[in-house]
Amino acid sequence: MIKEKFDFYDKTVLKSYDLDSSARYQLKMLDSLDNFTRKHSEGVANITCRICDYLHLNKDFTTYCTTCAYLHDIGKMFIPPSILQKPSRLTDEEYEIMKTHTTIGYKMCMNDVNLRPYSAGPKCHHEALNGTGYPEGLKGDAIPIEAQIIRVADEFDAIVSKRQYKSHVGIIDTLKILIENAHNGKNNVPATKALKKVVIDDTIYEISCAFNYLDYLKDNEKSLAFKDNIKRLKEIKKYYDKMNSSNSEKQKNYYLEGMKMLFDKGETVENFEEIFEQFKQALINKNEQIDKLNAELKEIRKLKI
Repeated sequence: MIKEKFDFYDKTVLKSYDLDSSARYQLKMLDSLDNFTRKHSEGVANITCRICDYLHLNKDFTTYCTTCAYLHDIGKMFIPPSILQKPSRLTDEEYEIMKTHTTIGYKMCMNDVNLRPYSAGPKCHHEALNGTGYPEGLKGDAIPIEAQIIRVADEFDAIVSKRQYKSHVGIIDTLKILIENAHNGKNNVPATKALKKVVIDDTIYEISCAFNYLDYLKDNEKSLAFKDNIKRLKEIKKYYDKMNSSNSEKQKNYYLEGMKMLFDKGETVENFEEIFEQFKQALINKNEQIDKLNAELKEIRKLKI
């Protein structure tokens, strides 16, 4: 079977395993109670770190801000599972309970001397610059800059992620929502501009991975004579078709030996057709993906903030 071997881009300067023991413990507990929220915290930390990079913030603050992002949802450990993992939209009453994860997370940090410096992340990441956020309805500069950055990263990761009660929202539509929130005074504009650059980076990287995968499909130990693995497979297919259409056993054996000379490890007469179809479909899929990503990249670059 053909397998992709390229990982998604990850430039987070501070990995979760590098956090201090108190922070790692909280994330471990969060993971045991709600794996989605734990993964969401990783995603928000990654985006936060990269936004900080584009904002040219120094390394110490970037590390601090990233730690705040890892911990921003730890208060959800004390939200009832029936609400946190509800497979449909929350009622107004349930939403009010969900909102308490901010103050719960803040208290958890304040009760641990090692986590106390990062309390602004859990407490203020849902505050909006125009005062419409929670839990305190803070406005403007009253909201710590780290919380303003985490809010942008949190919204992006939350919207693009598929949940039981909502379908996946595309990258472009998600960016449009965040840009609107920047225009209407909720979100930090520079952080939103930086997020757009992060998304452009990821899209370009994904295109690069797709091209690398095409090279991987073409590269093969026995493809040197053909300079292309697909050409090698097509040559085998010619032998295969001639072998099947031949009435002479001598000719059949001739074409069979020709195939065997070109076979790669694991390829046989019995499985060749399946492998050949897999390669053809993989080529089609990757080229379609590249076309789609290039179209998305063009649209993303057009977005105005």
